[in-house]
Amino acid sequence: MTYTITELEQQERHYRANLLNSITGLKPANLIGTMGASGVANVAIFSSVVHLGASPALIAYVQRPLTSTSHTYHNILATKQYTINHVHQGIVEQAHYTAAKYNEATSEYTVCNLTPEYVPNFTAPYVLESIIKIGLELVELVPIKHNNTTLVIGKVVQVMLPQEIINADGSLNLEAAQSMAVAGLDAYYTASHYAQYPYAQVGNVPKLWGM
Repeated sequence: MTYTITELEQQERHYRANLLNSITGLKPANLIGTMGASGVANVAIFSSVVHLGASPALIAYVQRPLTSTSHTYHNILATKQYTINHVHQGIVEQAHYTAAKYNEATSEYTVCNLTPEYVPNFTAPYVLESIIKIGLELVELVPIKHNNTTLVIGKVVQVMLPQEIINADGSLNLEAAQSMAVAGLDAYYTASHYAQYPYAQVGNVPKLWGM
């Protein structure tokens, strides 16, 4: 099947959205925790979290076009702090339902049976049940004019995770952490380690490829 962009635009809205949301492949499933101005802890699932660099340590996510229910974004603007928490197999169902449009006075932590976790000198709540947790401070907002979304960029100020999932080289064993991936809006996948190769350099490309 081959679609031109014109043919894609002619497809039924939900079919087109599901296809385009899935076409980039698997994305990390994360819960972003924030604190509202009224003191209500907010948590919502996002699949657009992306690493921007290690020095300085920057992570971004894409904020969809703003509405009155964009509590995560408004809370980040107000407090400048937020958390990113990996979704794992034990909490994937609860995490999924944080995407519903609750009113501002309702905490998704309560409705979705998750526990807010607080640390000293940091406003935003973590997710207690999460295994890999990142604390961030807002550093930049980049508007994406073509679709009215915003790239929200945060500086990593804290990382919380068990020592036993950290490999000797500093990488993480995401399979042991049971971290989940998501395709589209509602299909979840487990992480399974397939292979690990040496750092890619011209001198170590396998000879059988004719280099």
